[in-house]
Amino acid sequence: MGLVVGEVLEGKVTGITGFGAFVSLPEGKSGMVHISEVANSFVSDIKEFLKEGDSVRVKVINIDDAGRINLSIKRAQETAPREAAAPRSGSFERRAPRPRPSQFSGGRAQQSKQPRDPATLSFEDKLKLFMADSESRMADIRHNTDRKSGSRRRK
Repeated sequence: MGLVVGEVLEGKVTGITGFGAFVSLPEGKSGMVHISEVANSFVSDIKEFLKEGDSVRVKVINIDDAGRINLSIKRAQETAPREAAAPRSGSFERRAPRPRPSQFSGGRAQQSKQPRDPATLSFEDKLKLFMADSESRMADIRHNTDRKSGSRRRK
Protein backbone atom coordinates (compact mmCIF):
# COMPACT_ATOMS: atom_id res chain seq x y z
CA MET A 1 0.00 0.00 0.00
CA GLY A 2 1.47 3.35 -1.06
CA LEU A 3 1.20 6.74 0.53
CA VAL A 4 -1.67 8.97 -0.51
CA VAL A 5 -1.72 12.78 -0.56
CA GLY A 6 -3.85 13.96 2.35
CA GLU A 7 -3.03 10.97 4.54
CA VAL A 8 -2.05 11.67 8.17
CA LEU A 9 0.72 9.46 9.59
CA GLU A 10 2.99 9.09 12.60
CA GLY A 11 6.70 9.46 11.91
CA LYS A 12 10.02 9.94 13.61
CA VAL A 13 12.39 12.87 13.00
CA THR A 14 15.64 11.43 11.63
CA GLY A 15 17.47 14.59 10.65
CA ILE A 16 17.25 18.37 10.91
CA THR A 17 18.62 20.94 8.47
CA GLY A 18 18.30 24.70 8.22
CA PHE A 19 15.41 24.39 5.77
CA GLY A 20 13.43 21.52 7.30
CA ALA A 21 13.33 18.14 8.96
CA PHE A 22 13.48 14.63 7.56
CA VAL A 23 10.90 12.20 8.92
CA SER A 24 10.92 8.41 8.61
CA LEU A 25 7.51 7.02 7.74
CA PRO A 26 5.95 3.57 7.84
CA GLU A 27 6.91 1.09 5.11
CA GLY A 28 10.55 2.29 5.22
CA LYS A 29 9.83 5.57 3.42
CA SER A 30 10.93 9.03 4.43
CA GLY A 31 9.81 12.54 3.64
CA MET A 32 10.69 16.12 4.42
CA VAL A 33 8.83 18.76 6.41
CA HIS A 34 9.82 22.22 5.12
CA ILE A 35 10.46 24.82 7.83
CA SER A 36 7.33 26.70 6.69
CA GLU A 37 5.22 23.60 7.42
CA VAL A 38 6.39 23.05 11.02
CA ALA A 39 4.13 25.47 12.90
CA ASN A 40 1.40 28.02 12.31
CA SER A 41 3.73 30.75 13.55
CA PHE A 42 6.98 31.98 11.98
CA VAL A 43 9.83 29.52 12.54
CA SER A 44 13.31 31.04 12.41
CA ASP A 45 15.09 28.09 14.05
CA ILE A 46 13.56 24.67 13.49
CA LYS A 47 15.51 23.27 16.44
CA GLU A 48 13.24 25.27 18.77
CA PHE A 49 10.33 23.08 17.61
CA LEU A 50 11.86 19.71 16.74
CA LYS A 51 14.81 17.52 17.64
CA GLU A 52 16.06 14.24 16.25
CA GLY A 53 14.15 11.26 17.58
CA ASP A 54 10.89 13.18 18.14
CA SER A 55 7.72 11.36 17.17
CA VAL A 56 5.55 13.65 15.03
CA ARG A 57 2.18 13.51 13.35
CA VAL A 58 2.49 14.57 9.70
CA LYS A 59 0.22 14.98 6.70
CA VAL A 60 1.35 14.04 3.19
CA ILE A 61 0.89 17.21 1.13
CA ASN A 62 2.66 16.25 -2.10
CA ILE A 63 4.50 13.41 -3.79
CA ASP A 64 6.42 14.65 -6.82
CA ASP A 65 7.43 12.80 -9.98
CA ALA A 66 10.82 11.93 -8.49
CA GLY A 67 9.11 10.20 -5.55
CA ARG A 68 10.01 12.85 -2.97
CA ILE A 69 7.42 13.12 -0.22
CA ASN A 70 6.53 16.56 1.13
CA LEU A 71 5.04 16.57 4.62
CA SER A 72 3.38 19.09 6.92
CA ILE A 73 3.13 19.08 10.69
CA LYS A 74 0.92 22.14 10.95
CA ARG A 75 -1.66 20.74 8.49
CA ALA A 76 -1.81 17.49 10.45
CA GLN A 77 -2.92 19.29 13.59
CA GLU A 78 -6.64 19.21 13.96
CA THR A 79 -7.62 22.82 14.52
CA ALA A 80 -10.97 24.49 14.57
CA PRO A 81 -11.75 26.62 11.52
CA ARG A 82 -10.57 30.18 11.94
CA GLU A 83 -13.27 32.73 12.51
CA ALA A 84 -13.22 35.72 10.22
CA ALA A 85 -11.79 38.57 12.23
CA ALA A 86 -13.34 41.99 11.89
CA PRO A 87 -10.96 44.38 10.13
CA ARG A 88 -9.26 46.87 12.38
CA SER A 89 -9.86 50.53 11.76
CA GLY A 90 -7.20 52.03 9.55
CA SER A 91 -6.00 48.67 8.24
CA PHE A 92 -6.13 47.65 4.64
CA GLU A 93 -7.45 44.34 3.43
CA ARG A 94 -4.84 42.27 1.62
CA ARG A 95 -5.85 40.67 -1.62
CA ALA A 96 -4.22 37.93 -3.61
CA PRO A 97 -2.34 39.31 -6.63
CA ARG A 98 -4.24 39.09 -9.86
CA PRO A 99 -2.82 36.65 -12.39
CA ARG A 100 -0.92 38.39 -15.15
CA PRO A 101 -1.96 37.96 -18.77
CA SER A 102 0.05 35.40 -20.67
CA GLN A 103 1.56 38.00 -23.02
CA PHE A 104 3.65 39.27 -20.09
CA SER A 105 5.18 35.89 -19.34
CA GLY A 106 7.88 36.50 -21.93
CA GLY A 107 6.75 33.53 -24.00
CA ARG A 108 7.84 31.08 -21.32
CA ALA A 109 5.74 27.96 -21.03
CA GLN A 110 4.29 27.34 -17.61
CA GLN A 111 6.22 24.41 -16.16
CA SER A 112 4.41 24.11 -12.83
CA LYS A 113 2.63 20.82 -12.26
CA GLN A 114 0.46 22.27 -9.51
CA PRO A 115 -3.13 23.26 -10.18
CA ARG A 116 -3.50 26.91 -11.18
CA ASP A 117 -6.95 27.45 -9.64
CA PRO A 118 -6.29 30.02 -6.87
CA ALA A 119 -9.19 28.70 -4.80
CA THR A 120 -7.50 25.31 -4.36
CA LEU A 121 -3.96 26.55 -3.59
CA SER A 122 -2.74 27.19 -0.06
CA PHE A 123 -0.97 30.42 0.82
CA GLU A 124 2.40 28.65 0.78
CA ASP A 125 1.75 27.25 -2.70
CA LYS A 126 0.69 30.68 -3.97
CA LEU A 127 3.81 32.21 -2.44
CA LYS A 128 6.06 29.56 -4.04
CA LEU A 129 4.51 30.20 -7.46
CA PHE A 130 4.87 33.97 -7.03
CA MET A 131 8.51 33.70 -5.94
CA ALA A 132 9.42 31.39 -8.83
CA ASP A 133 7.73 33.69 -11.35
CA SER A 134 9.35 36.76 -9.78
CA GLU A 135 12.85 35.23 -9.88
CA SER A 136 12.39 34.26 -13.51
CA ARG A 137 11.23 37.75 -14.47
CA MET A 138 14.11 39.39 -12.60
CA ALA A 139 16.60 37.14 -14.40
CA ASP A 140 15.12 38.18 -17.75
CA ILE A 141 15.32 41.85 -16.79
CA ARG A 142 18.96 41.52 -15.69
CA HIS A 143 19.82 39.66 -18.88
CA ASN A 144 18.22 42.30 -21.11
CA THR A 145 19.68 45.20 -19.13
CA ASP A 146 23.21 43.75 -19.33
CA ARG A 147 22.85 43.20 -23.05
CA LYS A 148 21.63 46.76 -23.70
CA SER A 149 24.26 48.42 -21.52
CA GLY A 150 27.09 46.62 -23.30
CA SER A 151 28.41 44.96 -20.18
CA ARG A 152 29.09 41.84 -22.17
CA ARG A 153 32.66 41.25 -23.25
CA ARG A 154 33.43 42.61 -26.71
CA LYS A 155 35.96 41.07 -29.05
